[in-house]
Amino acid sequence: MDLYDQPGHLIRRAQQIAVSMFRETMDADITPVQFAIMRMLKESPGIDQVTLAGLVALDKSTTADIAVRLEKRGLIHREVVARRQRCLSLTRAGEAALSATVTSVHVLRDRMLSSLLPAEQKEFIRLLKKFVHINNEQSRAPLQRSGSATTTTATTTTTRD
Repeated sequence: MDLYDQPGHLIRRAQQIAVSMFRETMDADITPVQFAIMRMLKESPGIDQVTLAGLVALDKSTTADIAVRLEKRGLIHREVVARRQRCLSLTRAGEAALSATVTSVHVLRDRMLSSLLPAEQKEFIRLLKKFVHINNEQSRAPLQRSGSATTTTATTTTTRD
C-alpha cells in the first residue's frame, strides 16, 4: 500500500496542516491546545483541572503544564480547593484574548474547508467526528464529556451514521 494512501499518514499530515493554518490565521499568541483549554474555560468557568483535561481530551500532566503557562501569562486563574484540586477560570485578560480570536476562528474554519464543496464540507466533518467518536477509547487521553456513559452513547449513536 502506498504511504500516501494510508489513513495514519494522512491524519498526521492533516494535523500538521491544521496547526500551520491555525498559526497563520490566528492573531493571538496562543497554541491550538491553549485555545481549546481557554474555550472550555469560557464554557465551564471554575471547573477543576482533571475535569478540564477530560473535556479537551488531554492527559492530566499536559493540562497542568499548560494551565501553569496560561496562569503565568495572566490568562487564567488557578485556585486550590478541597483535596488539592485546582479550579480554573479565565481572567479578564484571558476573556479579552479569547474574544479577540472570534473572527479569526471563523476565518480559519472557512479556510480549512474552502477547498471542499459545501456538501463535502459537511461530509468531511461528519466522518471526522464519527472516526474520533468510534476510536475515542484508543486515545492516550480519551474525551470525557460527562462520564463514560456519555462516551459510550456517543460512540453507539455515531456508528449508525
